[in-house]
Amino acid sequence: MSQVWFFALVASSPLVLGAVGGLRLRLPERILAGMLSFAAGALITAVAYELFEDSYAQGGIWRAGLGMLAGAAVFTALSAMLDRWAEAPGTDEEGSPKLDKDAAATDKSPAAASAHGAAGLALLAAVTLDGVPENVALGVSLTEGTGGLALLAAIFASNLPEAFVGSASMREQGRSSGYIIGTWSSAAALLTLAVVVGAGPLAVASPETISLPLAFAAGAVLASLADTLMPEAYEQGGPLVALSTTAGFVLSFILATL
Repeated sequence: MSQVWFFALVASSPLVLGAVGGLRLRLPERILAGMLSFAAGALITAVAYELFEDSYAQGGIWRAGLGMLAGAAVFTALSAMLDRWAEAPGTDEEGSPKLDKDAAATDKSPAAASAHGAAGLALLAAVTLDGVPENVALGVSLTEGTGGLALLAAIFASNLPEAFVGSASMREQGRSSGYIIGTWSSAAALLTLAVVVGAGPLAVASPETISLPLAFAAGAVLASLADTLMPEAYEQGGPLVALSTTAGFVLSFILATL
């Protein structure tokens, strides 16, 4: 059980570390973009070799495919809803966002950059929605003896920059430090519990039952890559993010094949 708690704390701690970092530090946009694209590469490996493949093996192609589509659909709908909600105060009469061109030209903070494609709450939703089934899958993998090292590395690598950028965005939106730390700490506690549940009650569940959260997580992760991480990274980092994405994929693949 000590191994389960260790993996749970390692998987969730980046949310708190990233939230504190987003409040305290102002990293250059290109560094943040590199962090996000590295996380994207690591998550691609996790989707292919830790989530969808296991879901297919345990539940078959139909269960895995439908679960993946469900995860992608839920994430996309929730992300769009949060984007509209976050932008509502700054919209004009036709519903288009009001843009202050002078402010946009002068404000180069990481949070201002992140607000273009993913508000802090949208990033929080991404971490939570794909993180819960991901961490459940991590707990299940521990009971199966597969170790889940690649999935743990991918979760850590993605949670840290997402929490960092999301925290910085919330700060720029006027949220208090207590609100930001409390919100991301609550998400970390939820993800910790998800690992424990995966290693506990779900450890004795049927393969078909386990297949669904694995596929749902794969779909939610893939949607977050297309909707948030990759566009955000490319917007701020340009073509060089291709190299960091590849580095994240290679490192995660090596861990998956150890």
